[in-house]
Amino acid sequence: MIRKLYDWVFELARHKRASWALGGISFAESSFFPIPPDVLLIPMVLARRNRWIFYATLCTITSVIGAFVGYFIGAVLYDSIGQPVLAFYGKEDSFDKVREWYNTWGGWGVLFAAVTPFPYKVLAIFSGATGLNLFIFAVVSVIGRGLRFFLVSALLYRFGEPVREFIEKRLGLMFTIGMVLLVGGFAAVKFLF
Repeated sequence: MIRKLYDWVFELARHKRASWALGGISFAESSFFPIPPDVLLIPMVLARRNRWIFYATLCTITSVIGAFVGYFIGAVLYDSIGQPVLAFYGKEDSFDKVREWYNTWGGWGVLFAAVTPFPYKVLAIFSGATGLNLFIFAVVSVIGRGLRFFLVSALLYRFGEPVREFIEKRLGLMFTIGMVLLVGGFAAVKFLF
C-alpha cells in the first residue's frame, strides 16, 4: 500500500500541473490545512532536480502568502474561523495564557514553526489574534519558510539520487518517520501552548 502511494505521489510530481498543486498545498498549509507541502516538494525535486530553486521559491512565496491569510484569520476572523481552527488543534484555551508571552517572543515562535514540522498555521493565527507586529511576522516568515524549503530542496538537488534510492529501499521506515514528525508537530502544539 505504501509503495502504491509512493508511486502515485511520484506520478503526481511529474504532472504538468504539479506546480499548481504544490503552491496550493503550501498556501493552505500555512493557514488551515494539516498536511505539509513536503509530501509533494520532495518527490517533485527528486523527479526534476534541475527545478529545485523554482520549487523552493514557489513553496516559500505561497507559504508566506498563506501565512498572511492565517494572520488575517487570527486578527479579523478569530471568533468565527480562528478559534475553531485552534480548537481543532486543542489550543483554544491557551490563547489568554500565550498572548502576553507571544507579543514579546512571538517572532522566535514563528521562526521556530516556520522551519520545523510544528504546525505553522497555529502560530500564524496566534500572530494575528495577539497582534504580533506584522513586519516582524513577515520577516521571520520569509526567512523561516525560505530556509526550510531551500534547505530541503538544495539537499535533494545535491544528494538526489542516493536520497531517492535510500527512500525507495526503506519506504516503510520513511513513511513511519514522516508520520512521527507530523504527529510530533501536532503533539508539540498540545504540550508547548
